[in-house]
Amino acid sequence: VSVGFVAGGYVKVQFFPVVEGRYVTASLELKPGTPLAQTEAMAEHILKIGREVEQEFQSRMPEDSPPLVTAIYALVGSQDFAAPPFGGVSILPDANKASVVLELLDPELRPFPAQDFQNRWRESVGTPPGIRRLFFSSQLFNLGEPVQVEISADSDTTLARAVASIEEQLNLIAGVFDVRNDMDEGKREIEVRLKPQARVYGLTLDSLAQQVRAAFFGAESLRVQRGREEVRVYVRLPRDQRDSIADLLDYRVQVPGGFIPLGAVADLSEGLSPSMIKRRNGRRIVAITSNVDNVSITGQEVTAELENVILPRLAQQLPGLKYDFGGEQREQRRTLPVLGRNFIVALFAIYALLAIAFRSYVQPIIIMAAIPFGAIGAILGHLILGINLTLPGIFGIVGLAGVIVNGALVMIDFINEEQANGKSPRAAIVDGAKSRFRPIMLTALTTFLGVFPLIIERSTQAQFLVPVACSIGFGVLFGTAVQMLLVPALATIQADGLKASLGFGRAAPQPAE
Repeated sequence: VSVGFVAGGYVKVQFFPVVEGRYVTASLELKPGTPLAQTEAMAEHILKIGREVEQEFQSRMPEDSPPLVTAIYALVGSQDFAAPPFGGVSILPDANKASVVLELLDPELRPFPAQDFQNRWRESVGTPPGIRRLFFSSQLFNLGEPVQVEISADSDTTLARAVASIEEQLNLIAGVFDVRNDMDEGKREIEVRLKPQARVYGLTLDSLAQQVRAAFFGAESLRVQRGREEVRVYVRLPRDQRDSIADLLDYRVQVPGGFIPLGAVADLSEGLSPSMIKRRNGRRIVAITSNVDNVSITGQEVTAELENVILPRLAQQLPGLKYDFGGEQREQRRTLPVLGRNFIVALFAIYALLAIAFRSYVQPIIIMAAIPFGAIGAILGHLILGINLTLPGIFGIVGLAGVIVNGALVMIDFINEEQANGKSPRAAIVDGAKSRFRPIMLTALTTFLGVFPLIIERSTQAQFLVPVACSIGFGVLFGTAVQMLLVPALATIQADGLKASLGFGRAAPQPAE
């Protein structure tokens, strides 16, 4: 049943808990070439809507509450920050990018999470005209995007089609937002392509590129030593012959026998150069990322939909398409197998220590039989509290394995002592279960009550430990309750099996006639 809770999505699996911070960030990017003034105006528009949302949420708080927004930070010309120390308006090279940050009250002083403010701000802003990308964030930090798929293709055209199709499919999934890719368009450029007739003049693309570069950028002619420094001297066209596109069109290329216009041997076209090209194993890759609303869907569920449905179908339509996953999913696939192997080693170490202490191969298994039921209790605890099963919660389940065995260990040790004093196995088991019930249950209750304040803690610093405390507290409580029935039952089965193997309880053989 507990596994069904996880598989059915009643307890959602998330790699790392969402820990809200005090800052809600709106990062925007307009089309390349947008003037700085227009970017600043758009940032001010988004900030104005954020202040309206602030007034809306301020009305939900008590009248004597301090202002909800304690500080505002804006950066026009870049997106290089999501929190202080940055203030005012800074002018940086990328004139089409900006960020707006609202610093909220501490989580303990407001009755709503920062994500509610973030979602309301996003809904109010919508998609303004001219915005190329706009995404919001309120998390304290993350280990990567909840959804990140990295794709590569044999051609740029196929790659662009795949990116558009994947983004369209992601936008159709409920709870997925801020879908974006890293195919950033850079600055305007003039692309030069060699015409077939250029071969008649003995020109190659490399030689043509060297001539154009030398004319407009410069060719190094010599180096002059001045003291301890070396000065490079470049030769190029005068400024008035290389400061416009018309100069490029009028440029004459040297060929054997004279000079000819550049347009006679090459085609010129205007375009946008990519600001960054990522490659892996010699193939260009593009990363598509998105954020998710963890209340309705998790990044793992979206990734499963991509891996099992969307991407295989797209790979059939676009031959040569390859894909991989990054962000949280890559960290999860790297971490969980190592954690699983180490957990198995830890279980073997626990078994070895118990086998040495009890001089038995069976009794350690009886003691460790409570470990799965402790994990069940941890899952039920997550279900009761309505929190997702995250990596810290799994750490708590791993640590729970060493805690839950304490009660069974005490009971088995008492049963062995009673048998050593001459009691029958069944009587020793009954007496052990009765006499050890109170101390074992009190230990479980005190352990649960010890971590309970951490379970209900709302501060930001405690959110990393709440899943750990939930796994340990509820796992010990539930696992111990089951343990009080499980261990005596298994010990009785062991005693009956031992009695049968030694010949006790068998019917006496009848004499032959």
